[in-house]
Amino acid sequence: MIKKLLVLLLLAGASAALVLGYAFQQLGQRQLALSQPYFTVQAGSSARGLCQQWLAEGQLKAYDCQLLRLYLKWQPGLAQVRQGTYQTPDKATLLSLLRLFASGEVAQFSLTFIDGETVQQAISRLQQAKYLRQDVTASSDILALLSWPDDWGAKPQHPEGLLFADTYFYTADSSASELVSRAQQALLRQLDLAWQQRQGALPLQNRYQLLIMASLIEKESGLLAEKPLVSSVFVNRLNSNMRLQTDPTVIYGLTDYSGRITYADLRNPHPYNTYRHHGLPPGPISLVGASALRAAAQPDVSDYYYFVSRGDGSHVFSQTLEQHNAAVRKFILGKNDD
Repeated sequence: MIKKLLVLLLLAGASAALVLGYAFQQLGQRQLALSQPYFTVQAGSSARGLCQQWLAEGQLKAYDCQLLRLYLKWQPGLAQVRQGTYQTPDKATLLSLLRLFASGEVAQFSLTFIDGETVQQAISRLQQAKYLRQDVTASSDILALLSWPDDWGAKPQHPEGLLFADTYFYTADSSASELVSRAQQALLRQLDLAWQQRQGALPLQNRYQLLIMASLIEKESGLLAEKPLVSSVFVNRLNSNMRLQTDPTVIYGLTDYSGRITYADLRNPHPYNTYRHHGLPPGPISLVGASALRAAAQPDVSDYYYFVSRGDGSHVFSQTLEQHNAAVRKFILGKNDD
């Protein structure tokens, strides 16, 4: 009799295990139709609490949450969900989401500061970034965050160019000021490296002037191979006490630029106008990347004093004004001297 009872109990247990296993299998296939690609687990959340939330939204049934309680006794690790914002899979199931939330592998977002853009454009990118806590609203905030090394001389008085052009990754609820500080530290590292590796006898007095030069190069050419050559033109002009006469500096200082430089613009006496003033402008005119810093520190050796755009992103470089004027007639005015 006892033997039969034991057999019956074993059979009942096996049947229950089969039923429960099937139920757990069904639970693992229970899909949720989340409305957003990201889901934020708030502080103090639990797996059972999330199940109740999705139950209230009509995503699950009461039976699912009851079954989940049993499942969590078997897999207690899934009960410890971690706070954060997660990127959810396209076909999310209840258990796959809980595994994700228990892993703590929160979503990574990215923000790119683009070389050649201004600090105001960088601030606009900050303000449009997803899941970023906004605590930088003006360019003065960027200047206030700058930690300029004491032995580098006077701290810059303008925020332009003080962010390194690169891509920065962050998690939800990071602050804009954190990204700004990282971009500034990256700039200081790259600027110092370029300064330490600079050629001798450059007409640049300090790291800030190297940054200014790099910004001019950045705005004049987007071609990696051309940047050291553009740098050589500026170096040759500075060494010869010629004005740099670079259009991007004129544009930078205008408050009402129409999209085309006029003779009146070239005569505008604003301090960034390198057609009116000798030497470098008083500050950078854009964000820069590593290639522009390297070109500023290590220009090509050339006899070029002029360059003009071909209209395809590349430039024609000239040694003499006569050669330059011929290139202008051909590529700007559309006239061929042949």
